[in-house]
Amino acid sequence: MQTRFSIQSALIAGLIATAAMTAFTFMAPLMGFEMNIPQMLAGTMGAPIIVGWIAHFMIGEILAINFALIFLKRTNRTSTLKSGALFGLIPWFIAQVMVMPMMSILGGSSYFVGFFSGSIIIALASLVGHLIYGSTLGVIYKPQLVTATASV
Repeated sequence: MQTRFSIQSALIAGLIATAAMTAFTFMAPLMGFEMNIPQMLAGTMGAPIIVGWIAHFMIGEILAINFALIFLKRTNRTSTLKSGALFGLIPWFIAQVMVMPMMSILGGSSYFVGFFSGSIIIALASLVGHLIYGSTLGVIYKPQLVTATASV
């Protein structure tokens, strides 16, 4: 039986995975630091917090579509906890070497102040958050099953 991309499943998985990652970030103050992604995004854009929340969930949805449409196909994998966790490493790495330094530069600081979130502890917490996101995505996303039809 063959499968094909399911936009509905990708969007649902992306929403739930982003919510799971966000729930984890709410525990950051218990570990002695803050990981408020929507606030960070809103601050960088100079926008209200609601814009940060919308951007955060939009990024989660775009990543979910990329996981389902590109990553699974290119790596010849099925959607599982393991493939999702592996995928989660990609946005984590991009965040650490590109996004966080870019946000640091936009805030008037340097690339290296934002490199790997400026702290190994925060970078590792971000890794855990992205693994939670990816794992959740891998467990929830289910491609559409396609039955082969005979043609005459």
